[in-house]
Amino acid sequence: MKEVAFGQYYPVDSFIHRLDPRLKLVFLIAFITAIFIASNFWGLGACVLVLAAIIVFSRVPLGKVLRSVRAIAFLVLFTAVINLLFYAGETVYFQWGILVVTKEGILFSVFLVIRLLLLVICSSMLTYTTTPVALTDGIESLLTPLKWIRFPVHALALIMSIALRMIPTLMEEAERIQNAQKARGADFESGNIFRRIKAIVPILIPLLLSAFRRADELGDAMEARCYMGGKMRTKYKKLKFSWRDGLSLFVCVLLITAVVLLRIYLGDVI
Repeated sequence: MKEVAFGQYYPVDSFIHRLDPRLKLVFLIAFITAIFIASNFWGLGACVLVLAAIIVFSRVPLGKVLRSVRAIAFLVLFTAVINLLFYAGETVYFQWGILVVTKEGILFSVFLVIRLLLLVICSSMLTYTTTPVALTDGIESLLTPLKWIRFPVHALALIMSIALRMIPTLMEEAERIQNAQKARGADFESGNIFRRIKAIVPILIPLLLSAFRRADELGDAMEARCYMGGKMRTKYKKLKFSWRDGLSLFVCVLLITAVVLLRIYLGDVI
């Protein structure tokens, strides 16, 4: 559970860490858009090169980045197998009843796996290189126009920041409760699936109680500090764009343009 990457921050001084959080959010949206626009391996290759450059310049260890994939390994494997065995195509390699393995199915499965891995890794890089406070400021700044229609922008940004911050904390709490239950003789690994689900109940109930207790303590702490929402609040650090953000924005536009051109001139993967 400690290896869950999403929501964790890796403290180091790097080019990516110094980028404006607003630019990081825009870049993430653009990168995800590029992943879905890409319709062939050349387009995904361009996305892979950009993501590899981000990992290198962020100075986040590669092993730590790859741990983010472990959380969805089963989903990736399941999706790949389903598409591999049920995707209809012209070049058939193997067929048994309704199960069929085709050249088109293999290509599409590999394409889908790469797309899923890119989505998870790029999302993890955002939290690895951005503190919850900076992420909150970036979201609030980007959603500022919604204040004209009386949308609670600050409250939404605060909720998202607290949620991201609590993910690693709840994971550690769940691991602590699980170890305590194992010390009392609980078995979470043997038996059928229904028995395993039933064995999780002694973990979920204390975890929910702990989450509610932490939320209540956080609310009391905010009230004790006279927190009044977004009214008349100032910021210690002002968000400012720099040459790094301009360079990153140029790379973002270049990536979208390259993926669109590759889609137009090279067509689909199948």
